[in-house]
Amino acid sequence: MTQLTEVSAIRCFDGWQKRFEHHSKVLDCKMHFSVFLPPQAYQDTPLPVFYWLSGLTCSDENFSAKSGAQRVAAELGIILVIPDTSPRGDGVPDAEDGAYDLGLGAGFYVNATQAPWQGHYQMYDYIADELPSLITSLFHVGRWAISGHSMGGHGALMMALRNPSRYTSVSAFAPIVNPMACPWGQKAFTAYLGEDKTAWQAYDACYLLQQQDTSSLPPLKIDQGLADNFLDKEKLTRPFEAVCTEMKVNADIGYHAGYDHSYYFIASFIEQHLRFHARYLKG
Repeated sequence: MTQLTEVSAIRCFDGWQKRFEHHSKVLDCKMHFSVFLPPQAYQDTPLPVFYWLSGLTCSDENFSAKSGAQRVAAELGIILVIPDTSPRGDGVPDAEDGAYDLGLGAGFYVNATQAPWQGHYQMYDYIADELPSLITSLFHVGRWAISGHSMGGHGALMMALRNPSRYTSVSAFAPIVNPMACPWGQKAFTAYLGEDKTAWQAYDACYLLQQQDTSSLPPLKIDQGLADNFLDKEKLTRPFEAVCTEMKVNADIGYHAGYDHSYYFIASFIEQHLRFHARYLKG
């Protein structure tokens, strides 16, 4: 098993909010991830796991500190697993101009194929395979669900669409749903994947949904703030809703007046998302 160090453990709603450090083989660097273990984690019954993918500029600590998700997770008996958003370290390349939407904190959950990124930026493999294997080896876990915000919403939708039998359910907050057609996605995909846009299709939720056998899709929930200043510029949520309509996918998509792109929005609706997932995680 990968050598693992427990960095911190904080008592929280009769469970523990923990942070771990390990060396990732696929990312070839030291990585951190956070885990909330509810009180039920210390019993013999396997517990469901809720994977949370964060957005641009975030680390594994933003969601655990700002969302307030632990209270509901403790009640429902759900383990929260929160990975980082990119590889990190002195040897890991970053955007030369220090841009927030490329490089460190902006891995976009893809497997990079282009220099200088391809040696470390293998975030798809990390989230899809390496981290879940590590979590399964550490804790007594059952079914998995996945969710995320913004870039992490893109990651959650894309992961679930590429692996529809792996997750019981998928949700997202203000997700980047069509990265092939928005500034954030086009910048990142060009850098990480190159100019050939056929390589981009494997990571675009709108494209992936159009290729699906919709009968195999996990239940889907999206919430979007209407005061989100990225809603139109980055084409959040709405293009995916249009494909759902086209494909006759029964997705739970809600729009909320006055809510922006921040963690205040996430904290306002995270309980609804956890209860949504709990229905499927617990069968």
